[in-house]
Amino acid sequence: MLQQSPLGFTASTALPKSPDYTKLAWLIIWAWILFLAVMLLAGSGRILVPIFPFGSLAVGLFLYFRVPVLYVGYTWWVCFLGELVRRIIDYQSGYVTPGRWGVSSMLVALISLITFVQHMPKSYRLGGLPLILSGVSVIYAFLVGLVFGNRDLKYMVGFIEWLAPVAFSFHLFFNWRDYLAYRQVIQRCFVWGTLVMGAYGIFQFCTAPEWDRFYLGQIFSTSFGKPLPFEIRVFGTQGSPQSFATIMMAGLLILFGAQEKVRFLSSGVGYLSFLLSMARTGWLGWVVGTITFFPFLKPRFQIQFVLTIVVMAGLVVPLVMTEPFSEVIQERLESITNPEEDVSLRDRSAGYNDALGFALMEITGKGLGSVGPKTSLGSADSSILPLLFSFGWFGAIPYAGGVIWILLQITQTKDQGKDPFSSAARAIALGTFAQSGLNNVFPSSIGLIFWGFLGISLAANKYYHYFRPR
Repeated sequence: MLQQSPLGFTASTALPKSPDYTKLAWLIIWAWILFLAVMLLAGSGRILVPIFPFGSLAVGLFLYFRVPVLYVGYTWWVCFLGELVRRIIDYQSGYVTPGRWGVSSMLVALISLITFVQHMPKSYRLGGLPLILSGVSVIYAFLVGLVFGNRDLKYMVGFIEWLAPVAFSFHLFFNWRDYLAYRQVIQRCFVWGTLVMGAYGIFQFCTAPEWDRFYLGQIFSTSFGKPLPFEIRVFGTQGSPQSFATIMMAGLLILFGAQEKVRFLSSGVGYLSFLLSMARTGWLGWVVGTITFFPFLKPRFQIQFVLTIVVMAGLVVPLVMTEPFSEVIQERLESITNPEEDVSLRDRSAGYNDALGFALMEITGKGLGSVGPKTSLGSADSSILPLLFSFGWFGAIPYAGGVIWILLQITQTKDQGKDPFSSAARAIALGTFAQSGLNNVFPSSIGLIFWGFLGISLAANKYYHYFRPR
Protein backbone atom coordinates (compact mmCIF):
# COMPACT_ATOMS: atom_id res chain seq x y z
CA MET A 1 0.00 0.00 0.00
CA LEU A 2 1.32 3.44 -0.93
CA GLN A 3 0.47 6.74 0.70
CA GLN A 4 0.78 9.73 -1.59
CA SER A 5 0.81 13.49 -1.33
CA PRO A 6 0.03 16.12 -4.00
CA LEU A 7 3.65 17.23 -3.88
CA GLY A 8 4.85 13.84 -5.06
CA PHE A 9 6.19 12.24 -1.90
CA THR A 10 5.23 8.61 -1.52
CA ALA A 11 5.73 6.38 1.48
CA SER A 12 5.66 2.64 1.06
CA THR A 13 4.12 0.96 4.09
CA ALA A 14 5.80 -2.25 2.98
CA LEU A 15 9.20 -0.91 3.96
CA PRO A 16 10.67 -1.60 7.41
CA LYS A 17 9.64 0.84 10.15
CA SER A 18 7.52 2.99 7.79
CA PRO A 19 4.02 1.99 9.03
CA ASP A 20 4.69 3.26 12.56
CA TYR A 21 6.22 6.59 11.57
CA THR A 22 4.51 7.76 8.37
CA LYS A 23 1.96 10.04 10.05
CA LEU A 24 4.60 11.51 12.34
CA ALA A 25 6.91 12.03 9.36
CA TRP A 26 4.22 13.96 7.49
CA LEU A 27 3.50 16.03 10.56
CA ILE A 28 7.19 16.96 10.82
CA ILE A 29 7.47 17.78 7.10
CA TRP A 30 4.43 20.03 7.02
CA ALA A 31 5.36 21.67 10.31
CA TRP A 32 8.81 22.44 8.85
CA ILE A 33 7.31 23.85 5.64
CA LEU A 34 4.80 25.96 7.60
CA PHE A 35 7.52 27.26 9.91
CA LEU A 36 9.72 28.34 6.97
CA ALA A 37 6.78 29.95 5.16
CA VAL A 38 5.68 31.94 8.22
CA MET A 39 9.20 33.14 8.97
CA LEU A 40 9.84 34.24 5.38
CA LEU A 41 6.44 35.93 5.02
CA ALA A 42 7.15 37.78 8.26
CA GLY A 43 10.49 38.98 6.86
CA SER A 44 12.44 37.13 9.55
CA GLY A 45 14.95 35.47 7.25
CA ARG A 46 17.87 36.50 9.44
CA ILE A 47 16.69 34.08 12.12
CA LEU A 48 16.74 31.24 9.57
CA VAL A 49 20.44 31.63 8.71
CA PRO A 50 21.55 28.73 10.93
CA ILE A 51 18.12 27.11 11.27
CA PHE A 52 17.45 26.38 7.58
CA PRO A 53 20.47 24.15 6.76
CA PHE A 54 20.55 22.34 10.10
CA GLY A 55 16.76 22.06 10.31
CA SER A 56 16.69 20.56 6.80
CA LEU A 57 19.38 18.11 7.90
CA ALA A 58 17.47 17.15 11.05
CA VAL A 59 14.26 16.44 9.12
CA GLY A 60 16.26 14.44 6.57
CA LEU A 61 17.87 12.32 9.31
CA PHE A 62 14.49 11.45 10.81
CA LEU A 63 13.12 10.43 7.41
CA TYR A 64 16.24 8.44 6.52
CA PHE A 65 15.93 6.25 9.60
CA ARG A 66 12.13 6.03 9.87
CA VAL A 67 10.56 6.45 6.42
CA PRO A 68 13.31 5.78 3.85
CA VAL A 69 11.24 6.42 0.72
CA LEU A 70 10.06 9.76 2.06
CA TYR A 71 13.71 10.65 2.59
CA VAL A 72 14.37 10.28 -1.14
CA GLY A 73 11.44 12.51 -2.06
CA TYR A 74 12.43 15.07 0.57
CA THR A 75 16.00 15.16 -0.79
CA TRP A 76 14.74 16.01 -4.27
CA TRP A 77 12.44 18.76 -3.00
CA VAL A 78 15.23 20.38 -0.99
CA CYS A 79 17.31 20.24 -4.18
CA PHE A 80 14.46 21.83 -6.13
CA LEU A 81 13.73 24.71 -3.76
CA GLY A 82 16.59 24.99 -1.26
CA GLU A 83 18.61 27.59 -3.18
CA LEU A 84 15.55 29.79 -3.66
CA VAL A 85 14.84 29.72 0.08
CA ARG A 86 18.47 30.58 0.76
CA ARG A 87 18.32 33.58 -1.63
CA ILE A 88 15.26 34.95 0.15
CA ILE A 89 17.01 34.46 3.49
CA ASP A 90 20.05 36.37 2.23
CA TYR A 91 17.87 39.15 0.83
CA GLN A 92 16.00 39.57 4.09
CA SER A 93 19.27 39.41 6.04
CA GLY A 94 20.87 42.07 3.82
CA TYR A 95 24.09 40.14 3.30
CA VAL A 96 25.40 36.85 1.90
CA THR A 97 25.17 34.36 4.74
CA PRO A 98 27.94 31.74 5.25
CA GLY A 99 28.20 28.74 2.95
CA ARG A 100 27.15 28.17 -0.62
CA TRP A 101 23.54 28.53 -1.74
CA GLY A 102 22.99 24.80 -2.33
CA VAL A 103 24.55 23.60 0.91
CA SER A 104 21.21 22.54 2.46
CA SER A 105 20.38 20.07 -0.31
CA MET A 106 23.91 18.69 -0.24
CA LEU A 107 23.73 18.17 3.54
CA VAL A 108 20.46 16.27 3.16
CA ALA A 109 21.87 14.13 0.34
CA LEU A 110 25.03 13.50 2.38
CA ILE A 111 22.94 11.57 4.91
CA SER A 112 23.17 8.74 2.37
CA LEU A 113 26.83 8.42 3.31
CA ILE A 114 25.57 6.28 6.18
CA THR A 115 24.46 3.69 3.63
CA PHE A 116 27.79 3.95 1.84
CA VAL A 117 29.83 3.38 4.99
CA GLN A 118 27.63 0.60 6.37
CA HIS A 119 27.22 -1.43 3.20
CA MET A 120 30.27 -0.73 1.06
CA PRO A 121 31.82 -4.23 1.55
CA LYS A 122 28.52 -5.97 0.85
CA SER A 123 27.82 -3.79 -2.21
CA TYR A 124 31.02 -5.02 -3.84
CA ARG A 125 29.37 -8.40 -4.32
CA LEU A 126 26.19 -6.77 -5.62
CA GLY A 127 27.97 -4.85 -8.38
CA GLY A 128 28.63 -1.60 -6.54
CA LEU A 129 32.36 -1.45 -7.31
CA PRO A 130 32.04 1.44 -9.81
CA LEU A 131 30.34 3.59 -7.16
CA ILE A 132 32.98 2.64 -4.62
CA LEU A 133 35.75 3.65 -7.04
CA SER A 134 34.22 7.07 -7.62
CA GLY A 135 33.46 7.66 -3.93
CA VAL A 136 36.96 6.70 -2.81
CA SER A 137 38.44 8.95 -5.52
CA VAL A 138 36.56 11.93 -4.08
CA ILE A 139 37.99 11.16 -0.65
CA TYR A 140 41.47 10.88 -2.19
CA ALA A 141 41.16 14.31 -3.84
CA PHE A 142 39.90 15.77 -0.56
CA LEU A 143 42.93 14.43 1.31
CA VAL A 144 45.27 15.80 -1.36
CA GLY A 145 43.72 19.22 -0.84
CA LEU A 146 44.34 18.97 2.90
CA VAL A 147 48.00 18.26 2.18
CA PHE A 148 48.13 21.45 0.10
CA GLY A 149 46.70 23.44 3.00
CA ASN A 150 43.02 23.68 1.99
CA ARG A 151 41.30 23.48 5.36
CA ASP A 152 38.76 26.30 5.39
CA LEU A 153 34.95 26.06 5.45
CA LYS A 154 34.68 26.66 1.71
CA TYR A 155 36.85 23.62 1.03
CA MET A 156 34.76 21.45 3.36
CA VAL A 157 31.59 22.53 1.59
CA GLY A 158 33.21 21.71 -1.76
CA PHE A 159 33.97 18.23 -0.43
CA ILE A 160 30.31 17.76 0.49
CA GLU A 161 29.25 18.93 -2.99
CA TRP A 162 31.41 16.25 -4.60
CA LEU A 163 30.71 13.40 -2.19
CA ALA A 164 26.97 13.82 -1.53
CA PRO A 165 25.81 13.00 -5.10
CA VAL A 166 27.88 9.79 -5.16
CA ALA A 167 26.59 8.77 -1.72
CA PHE A 168 22.98 9.42 -2.78
CA SER A 169 23.52 7.35 -5.92
CA PHE A 170 24.91 4.51 -3.84
CA HIS A 171 21.90 4.71 -1.51
CA LEU A 172 19.45 4.36 -4.42
CA PHE A 173 21.41 1.48 -5.92
CA PHE A 174 21.83 -0.46 -2.70
CA ASN A 175 18.08 -0.31 -1.99
CA TRP A 176 17.27 -1.85 -5.36
CA ARG A 177 14.70 -4.23 -3.81
CA ASP A 178 12.50 -1.19 -3.18
CA TYR A 179 12.92 0.08 -6.73
CA LEU A 180 9.17 0.26 -7.45
CA ALA A 181 8.57 2.50 -4.44
CA TYR A 182 11.54 4.71 -5.34
CA ARG A 183 10.38 4.85 -8.95
CA GLN A 184 6.98 6.16 -7.92
CA VAL A 185 8.26 8.78 -5.49
CA ILE A 186 10.91 10.12 -7.89
CA GLN A 187 8.49 10.29 -10.81
CA ARG A 188 5.85 12.14 -8.82
CA CYS A 189 8.42 14.52 -7.34
CA PHE A 190 9.69 15.50 -10.78
CA VAL A 191 6.22 15.81 -12.34
CA TRP A 192 5.14 18.25 -9.62
CA GLY A 193 8.60 19.76 -9.27
CA THR A 194 8.67 20.62 -12.97
CA LEU A 195 5.38 22.44 -12.55
CA VAL A 196 6.52 24.40 -9.49
CA MET A 197 10.01 25.23 -10.79
CA GLY A 198 8.74 26.02 -14.28
CA ALA A 199 6.06 28.38 -12.97
CA TYR A 200 8.63 30.17 -10.83
CA GLY A 201 10.99 30.44 -13.80
CA ILE A 202 8.31 32.24 -15.84
CA PHE A 203 7.51 34.47 -12.86
CA GLN A 204 11.22 35.26 -12.52
CA PHE A 205 11.52 36.21 -16.19
CA CYS A 206 8.47 38.48 -16.06
CA THR A 207 9.16 40.23 -12.74
CA ALA A 208 12.85 39.76 -11.77
CA PRO A 209 12.05 39.47 -8.00
CA GLU A 210 14.07 41.59 -5.62
CA TRP A 211 15.73 38.60 -3.92
CA ASP A 212 16.95 37.36 -7.32
CA ARG A 213 18.29 40.81 -8.16
CA PHE A 214 20.07 40.87 -4.81
CA TYR A 215 21.60 37.47 -5.61
CA LEU A 216 22.85 38.63 -9.01
CA GLY A 217 24.37 41.67 -7.38
CA GLN A 218 26.40 39.41 -5.07
CA ILE A 219 27.78 36.92 -7.62
CA PHE A 220 28.85 39.60 -10.14
CA SER A 221 28.02 37.41 -13.14
CA THR A 222 27.27 38.94 -16.54
CA SER A 223 26.07 35.61 -17.98
CA PHE A 224 22.63 35.93 -16.36
CA GLY A 225 21.51 38.80 -18.56
CA LYS A 226 20.24 41.99 -16.97
CA PRO A 227 18.45 41.89 -13.59
CA LEU A 228 15.33 43.38 -15.15
CA PRO A 229 11.94 42.00 -16.17
CA PHE A 230 12.03 40.29 -19.59
CA GLU A 231 15.82 40.71 -19.76
CA ILE A 232 16.92 38.29 -17.08
CA ARG A 233 18.21 34.88 -18.07
CA VAL A 234 16.08 32.41 -16.13
CA PHE A 235 17.85 30.44 -13.41
CA GLY A 236 14.62 29.70 -11.57
CA THR A 237 14.93 28.09 -8.18
CA GLN A 238 18.58 27.16 -8.79
CA GLY A 239 21.87 29.05 -8.63
CA SER A 240 22.59 29.21 -12.37
CA PRO A 241 20.80 28.77 -15.71
CA GLN A 242 22.86 25.61 -16.36
CA SER A 243 21.82 23.84 -13.16
CA PHE A 244 18.20 24.95 -13.60
CA ALA A 245 18.14 23.70 -17.20
CA THR A 246 19.61 20.33 -16.19
CA ILE A 247 17.02 19.76 -13.47
CA MET A 248 14.24 20.84 -15.83
CA MET A 249 15.66 18.53 -18.52
CA ALA A 250 15.31 15.63 -16.08
CA GLY A 251 11.73 16.56 -15.26
CA LEU A 252 10.76 17.00 -18.90
CA LEU A 253 12.17 13.61 -19.85
CA ILE A 254 10.31 11.94 -16.98
CA LEU A 255 7.09 13.57 -18.18
CA PHE A 256 7.27 11.51 -21.38
CA GLY A 257 6.43 8.37 -19.42
CA ALA A 258 4.34 9.87 -16.60
CA GLN A 259 0.63 9.21 -16.23
CA GLU A 260 -0.35 12.00 -13.82
CA LYS A 261 -3.05 14.30 -15.19
CA VAL A 262 -1.00 17.37 -14.34
CA ARG A 263 1.82 16.31 -16.71
CA PHE A 264 0.60 18.45 -19.61
CA LEU A 265 0.42 21.60 -17.49
CA SER A 266 3.87 20.73 -16.14
CA SER A 267 5.11 20.37 -19.72
CA GLY A 268 3.77 23.77 -20.79
CA VAL A 269 5.43 25.81 -18.05
CA GLY A 270 8.41 23.45 -17.93
CA TYR A 271 9.42 23.78 -21.55
CA LEU A 272 8.87 27.54 -21.62
CA SER A 273 11.07 28.15 -18.57
CA PHE A 274 13.57 25.59 -19.88
CA LEU A 275 13.94 27.60 -23.08
CA LEU A 276 14.07 30.89 -21.17
CA SER A 277 17.12 29.61 -19.30
CA MET A 278 18.90 29.95 -22.66
CA ALA A 279 21.26 27.19 -21.50
CA ARG A 280 22.34 25.54 -24.72
CA THR A 281 24.15 22.74 -22.93
CA GLY A 282 20.87 21.91 -21.18
CA TRP A 283 19.13 21.88 -24.54
CA LEU A 284 21.83 19.57 -25.87
CA GLY A 285 21.27 17.25 -22.91
CA TRP A 286 17.53 17.15 -23.65
CA VAL A 287 18.18 16.27 -27.31
CA VAL A 288 20.59 13.47 -26.36
CA GLY A 289 18.21 12.24 -23.68
CA THR A 290 15.24 12.23 -26.04
CA ILE A 291 17.18 10.34 -28.71
CA THR A 292 18.38 7.72 -26.22
CA PHE A 293 14.94 7.42 -24.58
CA PHE A 294 13.09 6.14 -27.65
CA PRO A 295 15.07 2.98 -28.62
CA PHE A 296 14.76 1.39 -25.16
CA LEU A 297 10.93 1.40 -25.23
CA LYS A 298 8.56 -1.31 -26.37
CA PRO A 299 6.60 -0.42 -29.56
CA ARG A 300 3.41 0.50 -27.67
CA PHE A 301 5.40 2.85 -25.45
CA GLN A 302 7.15 4.28 -28.51
CA ILE A 303 3.75 5.18 -29.97
CA GLN A 304 2.76 6.78 -26.66
CA PHE A 305 6.10 8.63 -26.63
CA VAL A 306 5.52 10.11 -30.10
CA LEU A 307 1.93 11.11 -29.27
CA THR A 308 3.11 12.77 -26.07
CA ILE A 309 5.70 14.81 -28.00
CA VAL A 310 3.02 15.95 -30.46
CA VAL A 311 0.66 17.02 -27.66
CA MET A 312 3.41 18.78 -25.75
CA ALA A 313 4.58 20.57 -28.90
CA GLY A 314 1.03 21.78 -29.45
CA LEU A 315 1.04 23.26 -25.96
CA VAL A 316 4.52 24.75 -25.98
CA VAL A 317 5.00 26.17 -29.49
CA PRO A 318 2.22 28.80 -29.19
CA LEU A 319 3.76 29.97 -25.92
CA VAL A 320 7.24 30.16 -27.39
CA MET A 321 6.02 32.17 -30.38
CA THR A 322 4.35 34.75 -28.13
CA GLU A 323 6.06 37.97 -27.07
CA PRO A 324 7.94 38.70 -24.90
CA PHE A 325 9.24 35.13 -24.94
CA SER A 326 9.85 34.61 -28.66
CA GLU A 327 12.54 37.25 -29.24
CA VAL A 328 14.99 36.11 -26.55
CA ILE A 329 14.50 32.41 -27.32
CA GLN A 330 14.90 32.80 -31.08
CA GLU A 331 18.03 34.90 -30.64
CA ARG A 332 19.59 32.14 -28.53
CA LEU A 333 18.54 29.44 -30.98
CA GLU A 334 20.14 31.36 -33.84
CA SER A 335 23.46 31.36 -31.99
CA ILE A 336 23.51 27.56 -32.30
CA THR A 337 23.36 27.76 -36.09
CA ASN A 338 26.08 30.45 -36.22
CA PRO A 339 28.88 29.07 -34.03
CA GLU A 340 31.51 31.26 -35.70
CA GLU A 341 29.80 34.33 -34.20
CA ASP A 342 29.42 32.77 -30.75
CA VAL A 343 31.73 34.70 -28.43
CA SER A 344 31.06 32.33 -25.53
CA LEU A 345 32.02 29.30 -27.59
CA ARG A 346 35.21 30.97 -28.80
CA ASP A 347 36.18 31.88 -25.24
CA ARG A 348 35.61 28.34 -24.05
CA SER A 349 37.63 26.88 -26.92
CA ALA A 350 40.48 29.23 -26.12
CA GLY A 351 40.23 28.25 -22.46
CA TYR A 352 40.53 24.57 -23.31
CA ASN A 353 43.60 25.22 -25.42
CA ASP A 354 45.18 27.25 -22.61
CA ALA A 355 44.43 24.76 -19.84
CA LEU A 356 44.78 21.36 -21.50
CA GLY A 357 48.56 21.22 -21.36
CA PHE A 358 48.60 22.08 -17.66
CA ALA A 359 45.83 19.56 -16.87
CA LEU A 360 47.65 16.67 -18.55
CA MET A 361 50.67 17.29 -16.31
CA GLU A 362 48.70 16.82 -13.08
CA ILE A 363 49.65 13.43 -11.64
CA THR A 364 48.48 13.69 -8.04
CA GLY A 365 46.14 16.69 -8.40
CA LYS A 366 45.82 19.74 -6.15
CA GLY A 367 42.63 18.88 -4.28
CA LEU A 368 38.93 19.52 -4.80
CA GLY A 369 38.05 22.81 -6.46
CA SER A 370 41.40 23.28 -8.20
CA VAL A 371 40.95 24.60 -11.73
CA GLY A 372 44.54 25.17 -12.75
CA PRO A 373 45.96 28.46 -14.02
CA LYS A 374 43.63 31.33 -14.74
CA THR A 375 42.27 31.05 -18.29
CA SER A 376 39.15 32.05 -20.18
CA LEU A 377 37.66 28.70 -19.14
CA GLY A 378 35.51 29.03 -16.04
CA SER A 379 35.61 26.55 -13.18
CA ALA A 380 32.16 25.19 -14.06
CA ASP A 381 32.66 25.12 -17.83
CA SER A 382 33.91 21.56 -18.07
CA SER A 383 34.01 18.25 -16.25
CA ILE A 384 37.26 16.80 -17.56
CA LEU A 385 39.76 19.61 -16.92
CA PRO A 386 38.62 20.44 -13.36
CA LEU A 387 38.63 16.70 -12.68
CA LEU A 388 42.29 16.43 -13.72
CA PHE A 389 43.32 19.56 -11.82
CA SER A 390 41.51 18.42 -8.66
CA PHE A 391 42.08 14.65 -8.73
CA GLY A 392 45.15 14.28 -10.90
CA TRP A 393 45.61 11.12 -12.91
CA PHE A 394 45.69 9.04 -9.71
CA GLY A 395 42.18 10.09 -8.75
CA ALA A 396 40.65 10.91 -12.13
CA ILE A 397 41.20 7.46 -13.64
CA PRO A 398 39.21 5.50 -11.01
CA TYR A 399 36.57 8.26 -10.74
CA ALA A 400 36.00 8.48 -14.49
CA GLY A 401 36.38 4.72 -14.80
CA GLY A 402 33.54 4.23 -12.34
CA VAL A 403 31.35 6.65 -14.32
CA ILE A 404 32.03 4.95 -17.67
CA TRP A 405 31.52 1.52 -16.10
CA ILE A 406 28.09 2.52 -14.80
CA LEU A 407 27.08 4.12 -18.11
CA LEU A 408 27.97 0.88 -19.92
CA GLN A 409 25.97 -1.15 -17.39
CA ILE A 410 22.80 0.90 -17.64
CA THR A 411 22.74 0.73 -21.44
CA GLN A 412 22.37 -3.05 -21.08
CA THR A 413 18.73 -2.74 -20.12
CA LYS A 414 17.04 -5.44 -18.07
CA ASP A 415 13.48 -4.09 -18.14
CA GLN A 416 12.69 -5.34 -21.68
CA GLY A 417 11.45 -1.86 -22.60
CA LYS A 418 8.37 -2.20 -20.37
CA ASP A 419 9.34 0.46 -17.82
CA PRO A 420 9.22 4.02 -19.24
CA PHE A 421 10.65 5.45 -16.02
CA SER A 422 13.71 3.22 -16.24
CA SER A 423 14.21 4.39 -19.83
CA ALA A 424 13.78 8.01 -18.74
CA ALA A 425 16.30 7.61 -15.89
CA ARG A 426 18.83 6.15 -18.32
CA ALA A 427 18.18 8.97 -20.80
CA ILE A 428 18.62 11.60 -18.07
CA ALA A 429 21.98 10.15 -17.02
CA LEU A 430 23.19 10.04 -20.63
CA GLY A 431 21.79 13.49 -21.39
CA THR A 432 23.53 14.99 -18.37
CA PHE A 433 26.79 13.26 -19.23
CA ALA A 434 26.56 14.72 -22.76
CA GLN A 435 27.02 18.15 -21.15
CA SER A 436 30.31 17.20 -19.50
CA GLY A 437 32.44 18.93 -22.13
CA LEU A 438 30.84 22.29 -21.33
CA ASN A 439 29.51 21.89 -17.75
CA ASN A 440 30.95 20.31 -14.64
CA VAL A 441 28.28 17.65 -14.17
CA PHE A 442 29.80 15.81 -11.19
CA PRO A 443 29.32 18.04 -8.07
CA SER A 444 26.43 20.06 -6.60
CA SER A 445 22.87 20.02 -7.93
CA ILE A 446 23.81 18.96 -11.46
CA GLY A 447 25.84 16.18 -9.89
CA LEU A 448 22.81 15.11 -7.84
CA ILE A 449 20.84 14.75 -11.07
CA PHE A 450 23.64 12.86 -12.82
CA TRP A 451 24.55 10.53 -9.97
CA GLY A 452 20.98 10.17 -8.71
CA PHE A 453 19.74 8.83 -12.03
CA LEU A 454 22.81 6.66 -12.45
CA GLY A 455 21.95 5.10 -9.10
CA ILE A 456 18.26 4.54 -9.81
CA SER A 457 19.14 3.12 -13.25
CA LEU A 458 21.48 0.62 -11.62
CA ALA A 459 18.72 -0.22 -9.14
CA ALA A 460 16.29 -0.81 -12.02
CA ASN A 461 18.72 -3.14 -13.76
CA LYS A 462 19.29 -5.07 -10.55
CA TYR A 463 15.58 -5.28 -9.82
CA TYR A 464 14.65 -6.53 -13.27
CA HIS A 465 17.47 -9.04 -13.21
CA TYR A 466 15.55 -10.86 -10.46
CA PHE A 467 11.94 -9.84 -11.09
CA ARG A 468 9.85 -9.66 -14.25
CA PRO A 469 9.02 -6.12 -15.45
CA ARG A 470 5.60 -4.80 -14.51
